[in-house]
Amino acid sequence: MAQWTKYRGFQKLLLWMPGLAALVNYQKSYLNYDFRAGLSVAAVSLPVSIAYAELTGVGAIAGLYSTILPLIAYALFGSSKQLIVGPDTATCAVVAAVVIPLSANDPILRWQLVIVLTIMIGLWCLIAGKLRLGALADLLSRPILIGLLNGISITIIIDQIAKVCGFKYDYANFFERLISLPMKILEIHIGTLIISLLTLAILISLKKYKPRYPAPLVAVIILTLLSWIIGFDKFGIHIIGQLNNEVIPFSSWANFDASLMRELVVPSLNIAVICFISMMITVRSFAAKNNYDTDADTEFKALGIANIVAGLSNGFVVSGTSSRTAVNDVNGGKTQLVSIIAAGVIALVVLFLLSPLQFIPSAVLGIILIYSSWSLIDLKTIKRFFKLNREAFYLSSCTLVAVLLIGIIPGMALSVLLGLLLFLRRVFRPSDQLLGVDADGRIHSLGNKVQPIDNVIMYRFNSTLTYFNIAYFKKRIINIVDESSDHVNYVIVDAIPCFTYQDVSVLMGIDELVHSLKARNTILILAGRRKTIKRWFKEMSIYLDESYIEFTYDLYFALRMVQSKEHMSDLSDDDD
Repeated sequence: MAQWTKYRGFQKLLLWMPGLAALVNYQKSYLNYDFRAGLSVAAVSLPVSIAYAELTGVGAIAGLYSTILPLIAYALFGSSKQLIVGPDTATCAVVAAVVIPLSANDPILRWQLVIVLTIMIGLWCLIAGKLRLGALADLLSRPILIGLLNGISITIIIDQIAKVCGFKYDYANFFERLISLPMKILEIHIGTLIISLLTLAILISLKKYKPRYPAPLVAVIILTLLSWIIGFDKFGIHIIGQLNNEVIPFSSWANFDASLMRELVVPSLNIAVICFISMMITVRSFAAKNNYDTDADTEFKALGIANIVAGLSNGFVVSGTSSRTAVNDVNGGKTQLVSIIAAGVIALVVLFLLSPLQFIPSAVLGIILIYSSWSLIDLKTIKRFFKLNREAFYLSSCTLVAVLLIGIIPGMALSVLLGLLLFLRRVFRPSDQLLGVDADGRIHSLGNKVQPIDNVIMYRFNSTLTYFNIAYFKKRIINIVDESSDHVNYVIVDAIPCFTYQDVSVLMGIDELVHSLKARNTILILAGRRKTIKRWFKEMSIYLDESYIEFTYDLYFALRMVQSKEHMSDLSDDDD
C-alpha cells in the first residue's frame, strides 16, 4: 500500500478521502483499541437503529440499512477520527413529521418518501460542501439548538408513552395528547407496562453499576429471549414481527408520485442544516478532546455521501451521533476503522441473525427511545441562560415552546427565523461605548477609573458599518454631542471595528455626518485604517471638508494629536 502512495492520482484520492489516508497509514498498535470500540459501537447501534426506524415510521430493517454503508462512507470521507454516524433521535423525529402526513398511511409510499428525502439531504450537503459553506455550522446558535433538542425530546417522550403503555392516542398534536394522558390510564395494557418497566430497570441498573456495558443491547437480548420463550404476542404484547432482507420493489417506483418531491425540498434543506450543525458540535468536541483538527467543508461532503448511500441502500437520514461517538471514545477507538468494524458486525446480523429480532417487543424500543430522549433534555442550561443572558433564555424558551405548540418543522423554521431576526437587530442597532483614559494613559470604556477627556468624545461602534445602520450611527454620534454638558471640539471614532469594507452608503453617510458636526463646530477624527478609508473616499469621488475631518492611524495617535492641538490652542489664547 505504501508503494501506491507515490502515485500522484492516489495522493489526490487521499486528499479527497481523509479517512482512507488514515487507513493507509494505519498503526498496528491501534488495532486492539479499534476492534474493541467497533464491537461496542455495533452493540449500541443495533437496538437503537431499530428503535429509530420505528420512530421514523418505516420497517425495522431500514434502521439497520441506515447504519451499515453510511458508517463505511463516513469512515472513508470524514475528517473526524471518532465520529460515528447513524440514525439520530432528533433527526428521525423531524423526518417522521415530514413524511407521515404525505404518505396517507401507505407504508410503501412512506418508505419511498423517506428514501427520496434522505438522498435530497445528501445532495444538499454535497452542494454545500462544494461551495465551502462549512460556516453554516455556526448558523444555529447554541440557545436555539438547546431549545430545539429539548422540544423534540419532550415530543418523542410523550409520543412513545402510548407505545410503552399499550394504548393509542386519539389526537395528533402534542398538547392534545398531553391533556388526554390522564384519560388513558384505564386503557393501559398491564403486560406491556410490565415489559416497559423491566426494560427501564435494566437500563438504569446497568448505567449505575456497569456503565461500560451496552445497556440497550443487553435489555433487547433479555426481553427478546423472554418474548421467544414465553410468547409475548399471545398475551397481547406487541412485537415487531417477521424481518427479512426486504427492499422496496423496483417496480413500485413506477407508481411513485414525483410531484410529492416538491413538498420535500424545503424540509430536506432544513434537515440538512440541522444534521450538519448537530454533527459539527460532536465533531469539534471530540476533536478538541483528542487534540486533532477537522475540516467543516470536508464534513459537509462526508455527511452528504453518507446520506446518499443510506438512501440508495433503502435506509433513512443519518447524522453524527454523540452517544455512539462517546461509546467509541470511552472504549479507546483511535481511527475510522472503528466505523468499518461496527458496519461489518451489523452486516453479519442482517445476513444471518434477522430471525431472532422478530421477537423484540415494541415497548422495549419505545423505552429505549424515551431513555435516549431523556438524556437530551437540558432544562438546566435554559435556566442558566436566564441568569447569564436573558436574550439567550428567551430565544431558547421560544424555540422549545414553538416546537411543542406548532410542531417540529414549523417550530424549527420559526426558531431559525427568530435567531436571524435577533442577529439583524444586533447589526441594525449594535451596542456602542464611550471611551476614556485611565491613570496610566490607557484607553478603556468609561468607568470609575476611566475618565472622559475634556471637550473630546471617543466612540466605538460594535458592528460593521453598512447601508442599514449608518443612519443609526450618525444619530448616535449627534445625540451624544448634543447631550454633552460641555462643547465637544472633537469626536474620535474607533474606525477599526466598524470600517471593514467599502460601502458607498456608509461613505456618503460620513460626509453627511461631517456637515452636521461642522454646524456644531466639531471635528470628526476616524482612528484606524487611515490609508484604506482615504482611498475609499477617493475611489468614490466623495470630497470631504478637510477642515472638519481627520484620519489617524489609531486611537492613541488621535488622542495625542487632539491633546497637541488643544495645547496649542491654549497657548494661542494665552498670547491673546
